[in-house]
Order: sequence, then structure tokens, then C-alpha cells
Amino acid sequence: MSFLEKIGLGRKKKELTPLLGEKKKKEQEAYSLRRNPYLRAFIFICFILISVFSLPRTSVQSSFNYTVGQPWRADDLTAPYTFAINKTAAEIEEEQQAIEQQLPPIFTVNEQIPIAVQTRLDSLYRTLQPTLQAYTDWQTAKENNIPTILDDSLRFASVYARYNIGLTDFALNTLLESYHQVQSRNLPINRFAGVIVKQRLEEVVDQLLNQGIIDINKSNISADQITVLNPAQSTEQSVNIARVRDLREANEFTQFQLNRSLPENQSRLGIELYNKVIAPNYSESEERRQERLDEAIGNISETKGAMTQGQVIIRNGDIVNDDTANILRSLEEARALNASELEQWLRFSGGVVLVIVISLVFFMYLYLYRRKISSHNGLFFLVFLTLGLVTTGAAFIIYFGVAHPLIIPVAIAPIMLTIIFDSRVGIIASVTLASLIGLVHGYNFEFTIATIAACSMGVFSVRDVKDRSQFFFTTPGIVFLTYLVTLGAFGISKMEGWDVALDNLMYIAINSLFILFTYPIILLFEKLFGVTTDFTLLELGDTNQPLLKELMTTAPGTFHHSLQVANLSETAASAIGANPLLARVGGLYHDIGKMIKPEYFVENQSSGVNEHDKLKPQMSAMVIKAHVSEGVKMAEEYGLPKVLIHFIETHHGTSVIRFFYEKAKEDENLKEMHNEEQFKYEGPLPTTKETGILLLADGIEAASRAMKNPTYSKLENLVHRMVDDRVTEGQLSHCPLTFRDLQIIKESFLTLLVGVYHSRIEYPEDSEKVKEKQEQAEPENNQNGAPQDQTEEAPTN
Repeated sequence: MSFLEKIGLGRKKKELTPLLGEKKKKEQEAYSLRRNPYLRAFIFICFILISVFSLPRTSVQSSFNYTVGQPWRADDLTAPYTFAINKTAAEIEEEQQAIEQQLPPIFTVNEQIPIAVQTRLDSLYRTLQPTLQAYTDWQTAKENNIPTILDDSLRFASVYARYNIGLTDFALNTLLESYHQVQSRNLPINRFAGVIVKQRLEEVVDQLLNQGIIDINKSNISADQITVLNPAQSTEQSVNIARVRDLREANEFTQFQLNRSLPENQSRLGIELYNKVIAPNYSESEERRQERLDEAIGNISETKGAMTQGQVIIRNGDIVNDDTANILRSLEEARALNASELEQWLRFSGGVVLVIVISLVFFMYLYLYRRKISSHNGLFFLVFLTLGLVTTGAAFIIYFGVAHPLIIPVAIAPIMLTIIFDSRVGIIASVTLASLIGLVHGYNFEFTIATIAACSMGVFSVRDVKDRSQFFFTTPGIVFLTYLVTLGAFGISKMEGWDVALDNLMYIAINSLFILFTYPIILLFEKLFGVTTDFTLLELGDTNQPLLKELMTTAPGTFHHSLQVANLSETAASAIGANPLLARVGGLYHDIGKMIKPEYFVENQSSGVNEHDKLKPQMSAMVIKAHVSEGVKMAEEYGLPKVLIHFIETHHGTSVIRFFYEKAKEDENLKEMHNEEQFKYEGPLPTTKETGILLLADGIEAASRAMKNPTYSKLENLVHRMVDDRVTEGQLSHCPLTFRDLQIIKESFLTLLVGVYHSRIEYPEDSEKVKEKQEQAEPENNQNGAPQDQTEEAPTN
């Protein structure tokens, strides 16, 4: 094994050509799937079709401009033809409530109950018979001093335990003593208390069941009449509630009748037996009552009179009251119903054109200003899937009347797109969705304006997410307040009542709470579409993450360098309007590859031993370059998002490791062997503003740390020179940083570096002092060793 292989820098073994060709083919297929324009066209057309099918088919945009409580400002209006006046929803609801109150409860007669009661009573007496006989035998043996007295006593106890029906001791003793007396004196059986009580009880129960015992408490019935159905006789009659009894009244009636006709002991026995056998024979039938209620409600007329052709509806200057407004709505509905099929399709086609125009505006924005989305099928599908789901849900709620339209959480989609992409996409999505759902909601201008305002404010609230509490508390509150103010303004202009305002308040409160579901939906979309949001970046930006803690312990110097680079990148990104959170997190992870061989990087060399002194410049360059590929490999193993892996692989671009390159040129033995390509990073170049900022911040932070006696002018010269060098080398040619951005980046870098080195920096007071200090510094630098440019390009990054 060669030395290169031992230190992990050996040349990778080539795979077989067929495998390479197959891999390339798969990559081309994946690229084709991501960039296929026909697939994007299909997605866009599907979204338009979803929106078109969500449009109402029969509703017509109101042609009357009026406000209830305000004068009619148009000309006198007469009925163009005879049409029915519809009842308002409140009137129909009032009639429904009246029918429900007037419809009496329905009870069904169960003719099996009297038979069942008699059967239970007979069964009780049959069960008691062995106990009565055993007691009589025992008492007879005791009175006559028969030797079997003990056996008879034990047999009675056994029979009593076996045939116990749960009577009280008082009731049981009444039966036992009466039966023994009848048997011992040879009295007729009709003198037995049990027979007397049973006969009287049967008479009372027959009377109760003939009049009817209902199975619910009378206090729960507000009607004076009930309907009694007898399925066996196929009869139906209306009965006064006073003629029937509930179980409580039946019990009171029985007790009264027994007390009146029987001695106290027999009356108490009868009550106990009654409670064991009685059952109501009139059962309430909620199902049948509901059927009749539904039938009665279905027969309610939805109209109340009519307007004849030519009849004046309202004159100019008359106040528009609720009745007039109802007539105007009835006229609009009549126009929609009387419209020909051609007219209906023409009206519907107008909505179709509006849907296409609104959708095209959104598409053109993505095409012209967000090519990253419009050219990537996955991201393109994510955007229109989000809009399509909200539109479909809104259409379902409005069409089927599941809930009030204000409950529809339209803001979820713009907020999601803002967190995943940026606030401008979120704002355009707000306008698009509010306009489309406004069309679905019957061209509702008020809903559209309120939704645009609320969604836009929600987008602004998540434009720069610092922590989760900002999303979970601030965003729902802002959306709620915006809806409240906007709808309140419309309500004041229309002089709406407090009942409408309170209803709207409840609806928008529910709407705002639904925004909390955005967080789990975003997590799901991150997994499905491979995007990275600020929520994930907030988690990864925590220095307690295992990978960062490992970097802190394995390569503390690199960790400190990464923190400084992260601060520089975050400040610069914020200054030019890029994503500061992404830039910061990218800065934290960009050098994780140095953990493999931390001792080869000067920021981790605390013992004064430099491992590069043992290696040739080419070998040192290979070790330095390897931290990029090792970082990418480590990031993939830890499951870091691709957007952060891009920071790792581009933070040096294709720049030359100048220190070792110059060192190789100075070595006479290596002068003929060295090649600049051996000392270049493999790239790729940065392609985003954030990765471009990191490339600049990484080099400038390392160079400023290596600078001896930093002064304001030295730092300023360093920042300007290194940024200009990177531009000249073409390291930023693939990222969208403008010259204005670069100027702002220079200023932000300089401001932060001055803050870091403030305790050592000597600010230029005037030109003479600056010149004097520079003259004093030059000989010191020459005495200390390497020229400044080599110091700045030392292998610290």
C-alpha cells in the first residue's frame, strides 16, 4: 500500500465502464425528470382545471350595488318579469323551530308488555311456593314436636337460599305467616295474603297499562298532546298527556290503590311485587318523530308571495331595508334560474377567463423572477400543490356549506411558501389564492380584500423567523388582528349589527388557530420534496448539535474559525437581502471535514508542531484539499440538507492553495514537477448569494486572524484586495452577487472585523499619523518573516 493510500489520499479505483455509463444514464434521467417543461405544463394545466371546477356553476355576480340602510342611488327598479320572493334563512329557520316545537312526541304501544307483566308475576309466585311449603313444614314440626324439626329447619334454610326473589324480611314474613296460618287451619286458599295481593295488584296493573305508561319522564315533554301508534291494530291517535302516566306517577297510583283497599302489611307487599314486574308499555319513538319532522320541514315553502311583472321594487332615494334586500336577492336568483344554457355558459366562461388570467400572472412571476422554481419540476409541483389543496378545500367548504368561508385557512399556503422560498413568492401567492377563492365564493370582493391583507401580514411576520415562538404566537395573532380590522372596516361601512361582528370574530379566531398546522405540514413537505426551511436551519444552527459538538472537541480552532465565518456571513447576507440564517448555518458546517485530520490545519496547532513540515508541498495541498470531500462525505452520513452540503463543497471554489503553490515554486527540486492544477480545489463554484458570501468570509476571516498588528487601514486593504482577487479569479462568476452587493459585503465585513479586533486596532486619525505608523510597521514585518500576502494565504482554511 502506498503512502497516499495510508493517509487516505490514494486515487479512487475506477469502476467498470458499464457501471459508469449506467450511473450517468440515471443522472441524465433524473435531470430530465426535474427539468422537463412538459411536466411543468401538465402541473400548471391541472391547477387551472382544479380552480375552474371549483367555480360555482349557477351563481351570478350581483348587478345591484346597494347597502342595507342606505338610499337606493340607481333609477327606479321594476320587476322585469314575475318572480317568487324567497324567504330569508332566518325565516325558514324560525318555521323549522316552530314545527319542531309543535310536533308532539310519538309513542308506540307494545301489546306484549301486559302479557310479560302477568308472566313475571306468576313466575314470582311459582318461585315462592317451595319456600312457603318448607316454612309450613318446619313450623308444623315445631308446633307438634315432631323429631324431624331439625331437618325441616335445615331444608327451609336451603330452599330459601335457593329460591330467594329479593323481598324484604317484612314482605317475606307476611307471606310465610299468612300461608302457614291458612295451611294449619285448613282455610280456603283465597284467604292467603299472597292471593289477595296478587288479585288486587293485577287489577291495578291492568288499569295502568290500559291507560298507558310512558317510558320517559313527563317533565321532559312540553307538548299537551302525544301521538300514540299501535302497530298491531294499525291505529294512531292523539292523546292528552294527562291521560297517561310515567313510571313515577304509576308507582304513586299503585300505592294509593293498594293502601286504600288492603291492610298495611299486604299493601307494602304489593308495592314490592309491583316494582319487580311493572314495565312501561308506551315507548317513545325518536326515529318516527324525526321522520315526520324531516317530512314537515321538507314541505316548508321557500317562497312567500311574488313580485308581478312591472311592479315597482324600489324607487330612487328609498332606503334599502331588509325586505327590499331580500327581494333584490330573489330577483338575482330568478335571473340565474331563468337564464338560458348559453347565458349560463357565457357567465361561467367569464370566471374561467379570470382564473386563467390570475394563474398566468402567478406563473409569469415565477418564470421571470423565480427561475429556480419555474425550472425545477419538484419545486414547481410543490408550489401549485400547495395552492391547489387550499383551493380545493375552500371549494368543498363553500359548495357543501360545511363551515363559514372565513374559517378557510388561506394563509397557510402563503406562509408555507414564504418559509420554504421567500416573502415575495408568499405575497404573490396571497393575492393569487385570495382572488381565486373570492371567485369561488361568488365573486366576494370583501372576502378577497380581507384575505389578501391577512395573508400578506402573515407573510411579513415569517419573513425572518428567529425562533418557533415567533411563528406559534406572533403569526396567528397578526393574521387574526388583520382580519379583525379589515372585516370591521367593511362592517362599519355597511352598518352591520353586533351579531354579524361576533360571528365573524369567532370565524377568524378559528381561522388563525388553523395556522398552527402549518408547522407539521412544512415538516412533511421537507421530507417529500427535499427542501430546507428556516425551521430546520434553526435546529441545525444550535451549537449543541452532535456534529458541531464533535467539531468543538476535535478541532476547537476550526470551530472558533467557523463561528467567526458564520457571524461574517450572517451580517453580510442580512445587509444585501440574502438569507442570513442560511448563511450562518452554512458557515458553522463548512469546515467539518477538518475533523478527519485537524492537526494539519494551523488553527488547531497549539504545540508549535506543524505537520506540513514533514510533507512536500504537493502532499500538503492534497491533505488541505481533502477536507472538502471529507466534509461532504461526513455531511451526507449525518443527513445534512443538500443546501448545506453545497456550502461545504463550494466554500473554496476552484481557488489555488497559494501558500504551498509558492512554496513548491521556490523549491528547485520541485520546480519542474509542480503544476498549478495540483494546488487547486476541485470546486464547484458557488451558485447562490449565500455560498458566495461564505467563500469570501472564509478567506478573509483566516487572513485577518493571521495578520500581525491589525489596523483599520490594514483590514480595509485586506477586505478590498481579497474580494477583488476572488472576483478577478472568477470564483464568483456563477453566483448572482452584483457589484453593489460586493461593496455592501466589504463594508459589513470591515465593520464586523473592526469590532472583533477593536482592542488592538489603531484608527487613522490623520494622514500624517497613518503614514508614520505604516513606516514603523514595515521594518517590523520584514523582520518577522514571510511577506503579508503569504501570511494571509497560509493554510488556515
